[in-house]
Amino acid sequence: MIPLLILGLLIQNPGAHGYELLSLMEKQQYRYIVNFTKGSFYYNLQQLEEKGLIEQIHQIRPKNGREIHPFKITSLGIEEFEKLMTKYGTKAEYVNLQFYGALLFADEFDTNKLLELIQSQIDQTEARMALLDEYLANTKELPGKIDYFRRMNENSRFHHLVNLKWFKELKSEIEDTTV
Repeated sequence: MIPLLILGLLIQNPGAHGYELLSLMEKQQYRYIVNFTKGSFYYNLQQLEEKGLIEQIHQIRPKNGREIHPFKITSLGIEEFEKLMTKYGTKAEYVNLQFYGALLFADEFDTNKLLELIQSQIDQTEARMALLDEYLANTKELPGKIDYFRRMNENSRFHHLVNLKWFKELKSEIEDTTV
């Protein structure tokens, strides 16, 4: 999915250089959508360039005379963006939380360790919600314009809130039955 993010950001920000694109991905909390590192980002950027989907524009900065290397998307890149939008836009997956698999055998597992696992899920869910809250607090939807990314994050936050409630209730029930 990293190529889709890079191509989409270049469409929104023509002439951005690699560091600007990476900064945008970090600022907008794209880690919530896809796991990426600085290395995986630059690897994908290089792959897109090698495939002719993006190209560098060599420019000289007027103030200091240093050469910079912003990118632009090519016509092949636009075609690839369209393909990736269709690919990811039509993909639907079941919720496949590994935690649910572990719960299948909860009765065969030490209760205190199970409570630790549930607390871990609570902590991780709260951390994800904190990222979403940070993003949502710093963005506003403009009148007459749908901000799809913001709405997706609002929806994700709602789902996490439901999960958090369920994890806490489950933990409480287990604690009540072991007392």
